[in-house]
Amino acid sequence: MSLRLSSETLHASTVALGGRGVLITGISGSGKSDLALQLIDRGFTLVSDDQTIVQKREARLYASAPPSISGKLEIRGLGIVPMPVVEDVPVALVVELTSSVQRFPDESRERTICGLRVPLISVDAQTASAPSKVSLALDRFGLQ
Repeated sequence: MSLRLSSETLHASTVALGGRGVLITGISGSGKSDLALQLIDRGFTLVSDDQTIVQKREARLYASAPPSISGKLEIRGLGIVPMPVVEDVPVALVVELTSSVQRFPDESRERTICGLRVPLISVDAQTASAPSKVSLALDRFGLQ
């Protein structure tokens, strides 16, 4: 008998554009909040910073912030800053922050969350093109 979780809390920052959420994952200090801020500057809206609650409903995943951190983004050097936020956003893409990105990765990479598969890309958050890559990947690979 397999147990399928209907929700879980992930160590991820999440932003949304056009009603589609992007989970930004990576180890502590990898640049999740910084990349989220760069994407917010490009028109994305904050869903959650550092921790994201993901709930499975039917065949979709929905992302929200834990109530204690909703509407807050940690910006190194500035502290915790209030931000406009959206809740209950369908998850369309997972971004994994890493310093070793393949030149031509497998386009069918996925991450399974609560028993559902979500497209996955790897990005080096330290590169100037990281926000552009996330935007392009959302359009190219992200679930509709």
